[in-house]
Amino acid sequence: MGSPKLLFFDIDLTLWDRQNFIPESTVRALKAAQANGHKIFLNSGRSRSYIRKKELLDIGFDGIVSGDGVRIEMGDEVLFSRVLDKDLAIRAVETCRRHGFWVMLEGPHHLYFDMDEFQNDAYAQKVRSEMEEDYRPLSDLWGEWETDKLSCATPVSDEERLACYEELKDDFDFLVHGPIVTEMVPKGFNKGTGIRFLCEHLGVPVEDTFAFGDSMNDIDMLKAAGTSVCMGNGQEEAKAASDYVTATLWEDGIEKALKHFGLI
Repeated sequence: MGSPKLLFFDIDLTLWDRQNFIPESTVRALKAAQANGHKIFLNSGRSRSYIRKKELLDIGFDGIVSGDGVRIEMGDEVLFSRVLDKDLAIRAVETCRRHGFWVMLEGPHHLYFDMDEFQNDAYAQKVRSEMEEDYRPLSDLWGEWETDKLSCATPVSDEERLACYEELKDDFDFLVHGPIVTEMVPKGFNKGTGIRFLCEHLGVPVEDTFAFGDSMNDIDMLKAAGTSVCMGNGQEEAKAASDYVTATLWEDGIEKALKHFGLI
């Protein structure tokens, strides 16, 4: 079976689907990988405050890379955290709103957004419900946010959207999910930097890492890992960036991939 590996997993549409359903085979496979001496990590674009579902965390991951690499923890220890300074956060919000974006600030403990800005947006309603008491109105706490990235709805023209990116390009990298959603991550951070940080921290060569993902915002992670796996339900760009394409999430894709590589 060789030396122990570090295994990194995206959450959405990799470990669970849009209804937060996790296949029993996935839970079984992750626990089997740990029993074989491998370490398993979440590696998500979600900020830490929005990685909270008990059925996910109860799997018992060895660590969590959250916010596209801006926060890294193992067990109860926070190894790294990069929070936006107040002036930059204010400038980012003001710039995005001036260009017509709807802004959600994501942080290690809270999410901040104004429900009246998102109107009847179904995703915002879902997030508001799941965050419960850890939701905060953005405008009511102006400038007092603890935030490490932004997610924006962008219901504007291509020209307006690109103009906003131009103003913020020195401070942020942009993960564009089609014409209506953009993540803004502090420049130089991504899921791949999270992998490299943990490899250095644990003294594990990058060649001994595996990454599992499905979408465009997983590509940095897939390229950084020693071996990359895309889910069968993944986007074509993610498949092209991967060494191996497994079955879909619902067809035991995680378990099949771990078996394929002799990890379980």
